[in-house]
Amino acid sequence: MRNCAALILQKHPTFLSFPSLLCVVLQEKDDGTPGDLLIKQARNEQATVQATDSYAQRVSIDDKFNLLITQASLKDQKTFTCMVVSHANLMEFPVSVLVYSKLNIDTKHYNNVYPHNLTGELIEEQKTLPTSYYHHIIIIQLNSIKFSSILFVCLKLDPATGLSTTSSTLQYAATKEDVGAVFACVSTHRLTSQETELEPFPIHYPSEKVSLQVMSKGPVVEGDNVTLKCHADGNPPPSSFYFHLKGEKMLVQNSDTYTLNAISREAAGEYKCSLADNEKVEASQNILVSYLDLSLSPTGKVLKTVGDSLSVKMEKIASGDATVLWTKNGKAVKEPEFSKLSYADAGIFVCEVSLTGLTRHQSFELVVEGKPVITSLTEHSTGDAQHKVLTCEAEGVPEPSFQWSVNNTNEESSYINGKATHKITVIPRLNMTITCTVSNKLGEDVMTINVSSDPQDDSKDQAKLIVGVVVGLLFAAAVVGLVYWLYIKNSRYFNSIQFNFICIAPIHNKSYLRTLFK
Repeated sequence: MRNCAALILQKHPTFLSFPSLLCVVLQEKDDGTPGDLLIKQARNEQATVQATDSYAQRVSIDDKFNLLITQASLKDQKTFTCMVVSHANLMEFPVSVLVYSKLNIDTKHYNNVYPHNLTGELIEEQKTLPTSYYHHIIIIQLNSIKFSSILFVCLKLDPATGLSTTSSTLQYAATKEDVGAVFACVSTHRLTSQETELEPFPIHYPSEKVSLQVMSKGPVVEGDNVTLKCHADGNPPPSSFYFHLKGEKMLVQNSDTYTLNAISREAAGEYKCSLADNEKVEASQNILVSYLDLSLSPTGKVLKTVGDSLSVKMEKIASGDATVLWTKNGKAVKEPEFSKLSYADAGIFVCEVSLTGLTRHQSFELVVEGKPVITSLTEHSTGDAQHKVLTCEAEGVPEPSFQWSVNNTNEESSYINGKATHKITVIPRLNMTITCTVSNKLGEDVMTINVSSDPQDDSKDQAKLIVGVVVGLLFAAAVVGLVYWLYIKNSRYFNSIQFNFICIAPIHNKSYLRTLFK
């Protein structure tokens, strides 16, 4: 559209022969009478403005006698006359000005409501002079969806101003599929066109379906807070619902959710929601509640005596297949069974039962007690051949204490999993018998060992033992030969003879005679 209308009055060629040329510009007033705008002489650069109305600030003339009108409006559509005055003549040049107005579009729309018997309306208005403006107004849908519609166009004239108002109304039966459809109003004429895009129409329709959703990120676990959400497909969506909770009906207003606090295993089952104004439109959802119970016997600290039996019982109650894991001192083991306890059975046992989203633990600490028992008593020489190291090993719980029958040095001890070890260093004086005694609150045990002062003494004792055995065998063979000879010679007296057998046996590196037969 044009913001300014310019009236161009060209000079007549014969004006150049009249040095006293005078130009007078007139306008046609609203009542049809002429009125002066301005006067300009040919030899003067400045024009004299005669107008006293709004034209006083809006009209001017240049050196080529062009009349300029600023801030043009529809009221400037009229006839302007240029009067050229000379000494000999007066001439008039009328010019009719056409003003093209910018379109003023006012769009209105009403709610399009479902079902089909209600219609929507869109009105587009523009104003212009009917004598100077050829127009055609249409309404289109931008996403090109075709539908049945009725288009009304109405033209009204303002008798006071002569301006026209054109209205274009589109009526159509709205459906749910029209939600979000974008419309535009387009006004066209021979010089220009204008398009106005409208916001989507609010199409209202009732709910036909509902859905029920359990707002939980994972499996529902006993004790959780569970939120139910009911959704309907109507527009606008309903604000009230009925929630059917295990035989109870709860009306929730201005909300579409309901929360079950600290749900229990008994609350598992089917849940429903429905429209508050139409309970036949409903939806259901089945809720599964996961639960897990674990009981273990015994628990805590368990004291038992070595050799006893122990019964371990584990019971679980779960909503599904649960996994059982046993550990002893942090390492996986089989389910414990104790028919005869040993010190090695002691430890901390943990039973872990797990289900999706759930884990339960129970544990017991088994302590196996018993009086100490010496398992070995040994000695070995050190590098200097004078000192000997004695090692006494025992099993017992609680930890046993060690006592020796000889003075000692360099004591070393350890106690791991019921096994105790005690080492001492001694300097034997000749041949010695040393005693190791272990004890705790449940009893004691004793073991002895012979220790010699010279490492060669053992070899001498072994040599004496061998000689004694050989001599004894020779003597026994001689006696047997003699008896056999007497038997052959005096067989008739055989039954009256008593046989005496002599056995030579070494005990503690000495020879003793023991009578075997009398």
